[in-house]
Amino acid sequence: MKAPQNIFGIRAIIEAIEADKEIAKVYLLKTGDGVLFQELKKLCTARNIATSFVPVEKLDHMANGNHQGAVATISPVSFHDLEELLESLDPDDKNVILLLDGVTDVRNFGAILRTAECTGVKAVVIPENGSAPVNAATIKTSAGAAFNITICKVNHIKDAVYVLQSYGIATAAADEKAEKLVYETNLNKSIAIIMGSEERGVNPSTLKVVDHHFKLPIRGSIASLNVSVACGAILYEVVRQQTYS
Repeated sequence: MKAPQNIFGIRAIIEAIEADKEIAKVYLLKTGDGVLFQELKKLCTARNIATSFVPVEKLDHMANGNHQGAVATISPVSFHDLEELLESLDPDDKNVILLLDGVTDVRNFGAILRTAECTGVKAVVIPENGSAPVNAATIKTSAGAAFNITICKVNHIKDAVYVLQSYGIATAAADEKAEKLVYETNLNKSIAIIMGSEERGVNPSTLKVVDHHFKLPIRGSIASLNVSVACGAILYEVVRQQTYS
């Protein structure tokens, strides 16, 4: 497997998208304009490709100045359809799915992928927008786990919760305001764990529709754990319950 590659130039990116290349993200010049530029923007929207509007200095750094106002990163991994993945699972197994709602730091993302692979998570689900890309830093931090675990992209995490529930998979969100600890939550079944960003946690609209809320105990003076550390603690509690309960 090769590391992610950048492609430069509006026309080249349009052609890559139309050729169904796996585009991780398109970086567009904040002040960009013109017919082709607008065509690229519309195409990204139509194909649900994550975009970010950045200053020219960012693009210059990525493409050594030869970019025409647009740079795209081709993902080194293929993303999967969530419903197709769920159809392939044995319903008699205790399947674990991990949903990441707003984890944007590539190092945290990579560390989470590594832990998810080690704990037997069937798939990691991320939103089309508002998620860390699978890039070289992600792959390095994951120690290669990004190549070994199924990653699904969805339009919205809340929609993914509904899909999982329709397949009989319980949903449980990490929520620092929850009354129950993770150790008091029944995870000994097919379960989808939802983790949010360090800044805002799981989106409030998503919290309203999940089946369970739980938290980790915090005994020190710092209010919360790093999301990758918290995710590791939670996934190993899932392993403990499913192995020894």
